[in-house]
Amino acid sequence: MNIIDLFSGAGGLTFGFYYNLINGEFVRSENRFIFANEYNESATKAFSKNFPDIHMENCDIKSLSEEKLRELMDEAMPNGGDVDIIIGGPPCQSFSTVGKRVYNDNAKLYKEYLRILKIVKPKMFLFENVKGILSMRETFYEKDENGEIKYKMKVNKNTGKESKCPIVESYGRKIMDIIEDEFANIDNGFGYTITKKVLNAVDFGVPESRERVFIIGIRNDLHVEFNWEMPIMPEIAAISCGQQLTIRQAISDLPPVQEGEKATQYISPPQNAYQELMRNNCDTLTHHFCGIYGDKIRMVIRNVKQGQGKNDFNALVDNGTIPEEYRLTSGYGNTYGRLVADKPSTTITNNMCTPSGLRCIHYEQNRALTPREGARIQSFPDWFSFYGTRTEITKQIGNAVPPLLSLALAKKIERYLI
Repeated sequence: MNIIDLFSGAGGLTFGFYYNLINGEFVRSENRFIFANEYNESATKAFSKNFPDIHMENCDIKSLSEEKLRELMDEAMPNGGDVDIIIGGPPCQSFSTVGKRVYNDNAKLYKEYLRILKIVKPKMFLFENVKGILSMRETFYEKDENGEIKYKMKVNKNTGKESKCPIVESYGRKIMDIIEDEFANIDNGFGYTITKKVLNAVDFGVPESRERVFIIGIRNDLHVEFNWEMPIMPEIAAISCGQQLTIRQAISDLPPVQEGEKATQYISPPQNAYQELMRNNCDTLTHHFCGIYGDKIRMVIRNVKQGQGKNDFNALVDNGTIPEEYRLTSGYGNTYGRLVADKPSTTITNNMCTPSGLRCIHYEQNRALTPREGARIQSFPDWFSFYGTRTEITKQIGNAVPPLLSLALAKKIERYLI
């Protein structure tokens, strides 16, 4: 397949189209990437470390003019040919139901995806985002005489804190309705047959419950409809024994680390087929480190049991077990949460290394997850590199499509294009 990869991040979605899984190893596929595009510089450096033969355009997608796009396609396909598929999903923070939902410039980047579809006219596209995109609407804000958005102070009912929020004037259509309409009817009869589905990564061999919306478009002139029936790949079924993998099964072989520590070597062999696949004969451990916590965070971690979180800790304050000074006054009910060892992980987020994040405290050790543990849970192999500060690395991991889910999607899509 000839592929254009937009909003590529560190390459989670890329991974499934770049590799095949054969006999327990990831093997380079025959797919050809025309180019990849990513705005964040740290993410592009991580991407290029892992996919050195893919040309990366580190720029704002808006700067990819028609002339530049045609130049890139001519360089990659000097003898001509069609682009088979465009893959990628715009930034999801604007659509997420966790935290603020703001209809800002990032929320409108689907329009750039559409613009590139009009120019390139690939046979298919694969568009990915969080479930929140299904309910997000166009939002029009009140503005002052200078055209600047007006704001008001609003109290968060979960945290009790005040924050500045834009004043909404009115709402328009749902973003998903716009995408389905405009992507299906692009220009002069040209467009795509659109279908969408919410997939959970845990159903595809990933030890994490992570739901995402995937939109498939097939060019109208191909007269093909996409079938979403996606049984788990035999190779993955063999690794997971047909069961949902747990967080313990995913990361129990990684060496323990304490506050301020970093581990660079394994001290035990892999304990199951998933760990063997993730290690893949890797002999050096990277991104496996823990930060330093304050006294209050240490108190929380020591007292929160598996499956518990903020509300359970505050109940201990209420009954006098823990002094009032330690009461948690910010965050949601599932923040400061400890993971459950024998269940799949909850969704990995950008805050996986911060104990106050959404359920990211290690099921056994008194600390939050390390970046490598987060990557393992996302199904990134241990040899996959990330780049930058801890915050940049966790963002690369937390924003990614899990590679094993990407593999399943790529396998399914290949049947329509090869």
